[in-house]
Amino acid sequence: MLHSAPAVPSTAPPLAPIDPVVIPQRTLSTGAKMPAIGLGTFGSDHVSPSEIAAAVVGAAAVGYRHFDCASVYGNEAEIGAAFEKILRGGITRKELWITSKLWNDKHGEDDVIASCRKSLADLRLEYLDLYLVHWPFPNFHPPGCDVSSRSPDARPYIHENYMKTWRKMEELVDLGLVRHIGTSNMTIPKLKLLLRDARIRPAVNEMELHPHFQQPELFKFVVENGMEPVGYCPIGSPGRPERDRTPEDTAPTEDRVILEIARRHRTHPAAVCIKWAVQRGQTPIPFSVHHYRENLAAAAIGDPLTEEEMRVIATIDRKCRLIKGQVFLWKDGQTWEDLWDLSGEITPP
Repeated sequence: MLHSAPAVPSTAPPLAPIDPVVIPQRTLSTGAKMPAIGLGTFGSDHVSPSEIAAAVVGAAAVGYRHFDCASVYGNEAEIGAAFEKILRGGITRKELWITSKLWNDKHGEDDVIASCRKSLADLRLEYLDLYLVHWPFPNFHPPGCDVSSRSPDARPYIHENYMKTWRKMEELVDLGLVRHIGTSNMTIPKLKLLLRDARIRPAVNEMELHPHFQQPELFKFVVENGMEPVGYCPIGSPGRPERDRTPEDTAPTEDRVILEIARRHRTHPAAVCIKWAVQRGQTPIPFSVHHYRENLAAAAIGDPLTEEEMRVIATIDRKCRLIKGQVFLWKDGQTWEDLWDLSGEITPP
């Protein structure tokens, strides 16, 4: 959200709606086009479903066509009413790109299709453009829990079990309920196994990406294997839940390099982060209920960052993961690093 970082004075007039034609597009491995910026809809445990639904309607009115949803966000029914209103207003379903995600407690073979159908019913849609496995761990945590929460039924990543889930994701494509399937919060070792064994390969990998956490190796792997990188927390998620905050966290919108570039362009630091993401080749999905027009403008119009500015931003990567996933750990004595296969091998059970 743009108001969460220090403001930079601007003489620009209020933004008018942006023609969706000028929004950059990503071409997926299937040839489908996906808008290169989306509206995130995770309210971070403190924005109500009705506020987010109103933002979805407002975002569509100013030019957004890509919306990133998930069952665990607890607001798909309200967003579904928003989509119904948008479609009644003259925007066609073909113009929209809508994503949802399978939550961790629905990895069972009997749960995947039922969970997708529930999201479709809540969102009032006949199909999804993209359906993701939200996390590779089948570990549930209650909404609003703190960082110490652990499920007594927590399990590690077991590839054979993940593939059972993936086979059902593939079946969703066969049934016409989703057009594309993808992954989220994966690592290179896990993706290598999935790519080896999948009948329908993931079209997208959604992952944390911002100037202080650029993930160059994973980014390169994803692109070279025909997946589109979708980046959450593109401005550093200043509204993320308390359970996801640690003392060592940094804020890219407060980085002096980002601030200086923002000053030169007479724009906001968050706009620089979004412009960087789009020019780098990832699809940011910033969440905002107030400043979504500015976010869209940063992606679609205005002066591009120079090659030198892109080069300098590449040097400020602090490897600062903000969404560490501690609530998904499966045994005592672990640290969040165990979730991310930092050794290059999948962490053993």
